[in-house]
Amino acid sequence: MDCIFCKIISGEIPSYTIYEDEIVKCFLDNNPNANGHLLIVPKKHYVNLEDIPVDTLNYINKISKDMYDLLKEKLGFIGLRVVQNNGIFQEVKHYHMHLVPAYKDKDLLPIEKVYEILKK
Repeated sequence: MDCIFCKIISGEIPSYTIYEDEIVKCFLDNNPNANGHLLIVPKKHYVNLEDIPVDTLNYINKISKDMYDLLKEKLGFIGLRVVQNNGIFQEVKHYHMHLVPAYKDKDLLPIEKVYEILKK
């Protein structure tokens, strides 16, 4: 399979991993829209909302709450957008959820700096 997220999950491609367990991996987006823009990706390959099991969706939602709390505490955003694309809107055909923080007037930091802040 030539899925970039499967390669990230397997460790073949490095990532700025914020959280990982047996079901999901959460890592910073390499092309972020904002500081702390992260992805929650199930380790098992599902293409989209159509084929992912409900229990996995529920688990991803639980982890999104944990990541929300972490981003809020460490980065102090003023809002957060949750995005999950399907079909022609998907750049990567592996189910994933974006958490995209919003700030009043904050410059985009290098991904390494954001990672350092979140991992403290």
